[in-house]
Amino acid sequence: MEEQCKRRPACDGERALLRMELWFTRMSATQTKDATAWLADLVYVNGRFEKDLALVCDRNGRIVRLARDIGDAASVVRLRGRAILPGLVNAHSHAFQRALRARTEGRRRAHESFWTWREMMYELAARLAPEDVYDVSRMAFLEMALGGITAVGEFHYLHNASDGTPYAETGLLAKEVVRAARDVGLKICLLDVLYMRAGFNVEPNQSQKRFFTPDLSRYFLRVETLLGELDEGPDGRVRVGVAPHSVRAVPREALRETARLASKRDCPCHMHVAEQPAEVEACLQEHGRTPVRLLAEEELLSERFTAVHAISIDLEESELLGRARSFVCACPTTERNLGDGIVPADALCDAGVRISFGTDSHAQTDLLEDTRELELNLRLRRGERAVLAPPAETDEAALGGLAARLFAMATVNGAQCLGVNAGTLAPGSAADFFTVDLQDVALAGADAQSLLPHIIFAGGRSAVRDVVVGGHRIVEDGRHPVQDIIVERFTKLQRRLWSQP
Repeated sequence: MEEQCKRRPACDGERALLRMELWFTRMSATQTKDATAWLADLVYVNGRFEKDLALVCDRNGRIVRLARDIGDAASVVRLRGRAILPGLVNAHSHAFQRALRARTEGRRRAHESFWTWREMMYELAARLAPEDVYDVSRMAFLEMALGGITAVGEFHYLHNASDGTPYAETGLLAKEVVRAARDVGLKICLLDVLYMRAGFNVEPNQSQKRFFTPDLSRYFLRVETLLGELDEGPDGRVRVGVAPHSVRAVPREALRETARLASKRDCPCHMHVAEQPAEVEACLQEHGRTPVRLLAEEELLSERFTAVHAISIDLEESELLGRARSFVCACPTTERNLGDGIVPADALCDAGVRISFGTDSHAQTDLLEDTRELELNLRLRRGERAVLAPPAETDEAALGGLAARLFAMATVNGAQCLGVNAGTLAPGSAADFFTVDLQDVALAGADAQSLLPHIIFAGGRSAVRDVVVGGHRIVEDGRHPVQDIIVERFTKLQRRLWSQP
């Protein structure tokens, strides 16, 4: 049998790959520049998988070409039996909540809801030291990387010490989160959260004292400091944006000023919007209008604005978001876990709203799961299939239809709402991508045409083998180089946080 295998003639595809590999090897011996060519069986470009295509990136981590010749690449990375896809973008994360996973899945009261879950989250937040924030964030980011995520939007609202006192170093905990992302290798957009009050006509909640920045000038100082010290622009590893937490946590006049800051600094602005009916009711009571209508009046809605969740909205509000070219970040796994409801993605798409995805509370960290849930939730609600599929006669349908549309939300839209150079494989784009194993049990039998639907509707983290950010491989063959250390540190933290006295 072994001899038969040796003599078995190569198929056309294998011959082509061998020719390319020989070409790469030959060119590598003669070229001196620092470009790297990545060669897989398939590469996802322009809405379809292409064979025999080399992805060549320069020493700065930018793609210089996608072609059938190596050009001036000096080294070659051969990814046999794999397909390359643009890196996934996680547009909404609360990394510290990774420590809460599975700790709330029981009934402690007669009625469990988002609001009772929130009390346990507050208890966790009160117990984390700066080094703990680093360890839990690093664990959250590791899990993202192992699932093909290359960039994350971190909606960060842990600002103060446990007693509510601001740290001497401005943005200390934000910097710990950024350090964790850097050490894992992810790009990060640090969305610094403004949290000024417990709610309209609500007494201050002592459980929220680590979140509060009651003075707007102090918030602006923190944001400007982080912008000056951390922000590297769209092509860098770190971006900084603003994030008024919600209409219940930020009064109207502060919303207006925050919008001006985002416009002045041309940075992303993200905000929790209409996650719960109670939030909408409180906004109506305080302002006489719903959250989206309020934000429209205060000129927050723009191309740099992302409404996170946007569950309890009506058709007119979808159209307001669409006309402003704003984004909505859906977090279906968390929204399902908390009983929030279903994002009206059909109405949002009809209104031209660009949807992205987030893992939010990290009840489960698998952006492919979030991606398919957006569609599957609507199928349950409407009793029909392929709800978000583009019309059959459109060019978008010809380039992959439903799966391609959902995948663009998880890549292109996520990158755009964070203001980072990512989400697509094209010359000039960052070399941020992941590979899937074509022999993974969930993908076995897929051809080039059906591979993306296999990945979106049946795939998961087990299929992800390599992750590359800025031309540097941070996951190889399903492993991160410091994975064991990260898991060990996180496990020790969990034992300390949750051990019984």
